[in-house]
Amino acid sequence: MSLSPKGTGTITSPAGARHARISGVGGYRPERVITNEEVCTWIDSSDQWIRERSGIVTRRWAREDESVVDMAEAAAGPALQMAGISPEQIGAVICATVTHPFSTPAAAPLLATRLGANGVPAFDISAACAGYCYAISLASDMVRGGSAEHVLVVGVEKLSSVTDTSDRGTAFIFGDGAGATVVSPSDEPGIGPTVWGSDGEKWSTIQQRLGWDEILRRWEAEDAGQTVDWSDAQAHDARSASTLAMAGQSVFRWAVWGMAPVAQQAIDKAGITAADLDAFIPHQANMRIVDAMVKQLGLPEDIPVARDIAETGNTSAASVPLATERMLREGEAPRGGLALQIGFGAGLVYAAQVVRLP
Repeated sequence: MSLSPKGTGTITSPAGARHARISGVGGYRPERVITNEEVCTWIDSSDQWIRERSGIVTRRWAREDESVVDMAEAAAGPALQMAGISPEQIGAVICATVTHPFSTPAAAPLLATRLGANGVPAFDISAACAGYCYAISLASDMVRGGSAEHVLVVGVEKLSSVTDTSDRGTAFIFGDGAGATVVSPSDEPGIGPTVWGSDGEKWSTIQQRLGWDEILRRWEAEDAGQTVDWSDAQAHDARSASTLAMAGQSVFRWAVWGMAPVAQQAIDKAGITAADLDAFIPHQANMRIVDAMVKQLGLPEDIPVARDIAETGNTSAASVPLATERMLREGEAPRGGLALQIGFGAGLVYAAQVVRLP
């Protein structure tokens, strides 16, 4: 016997804004400055070697008692102020982070409560260095789909908590910080189509050395008096086994040769040309990667390019919004101008879109 539906009613669909835009941006950089000279007290290196290899001169590290949520809150305030909205007007909160210390609950609900927006949908996404650009795409769809009017997006990382200071290949790279934006309704297109994707075949090129299940198993073995060998993770204990490992050359080649075509697709899908851009804001992974992308894209020499990695290091999901905030604050990029932004990193994942700056 076949069943028939009980009713013929039509589901009501929410009506969203025709377009979305970034209406506000804010940033937070921790007070502590880590120089290359200090890094060289941890590893056998030099200021010149670090600069030539990465372009990094200094990076910011959070205090021990300074959390991902603390930094996100500090960045969110200026973003809300620039957008001209109150916490009560926030319709959703998205945090892009891989360094919130809890697998669950997420950082976003606590952030929403601290800001005075308790009760709104709030969630974290884990897309590493592409997390912010992923979140911008989600927020744009939410605004245009009618599920939220104003969405707070925060890219925030405390990478110092997962940095092995004895690893010569990664100890000099990472920094901490938070960048926030508000995505709001717009009469004109303010966020272009997102070009995004992933390459799981290169999943192991940037990863936590061991998964927590394996770390816990080995902890239990040590508690039982057994001798545990951590050398397979290039680690000497559970603390270093939980830090990040990276196949630097593989990631470098992937980024240099794979990300410029992604950025070009974002320009094409936005219906503009490189000459129309007022700024290029790539993920701050490595100065040589940034310079290579500029060359491959054939960007005009007068277009400002974010090179914040020199003073912030690689802040993963925070790097694009942090650079955006600085460029606007210092007048390097014009208010209301068009910017190409792209994030790429562990996963391997990537996302790029053209946005109109607030």
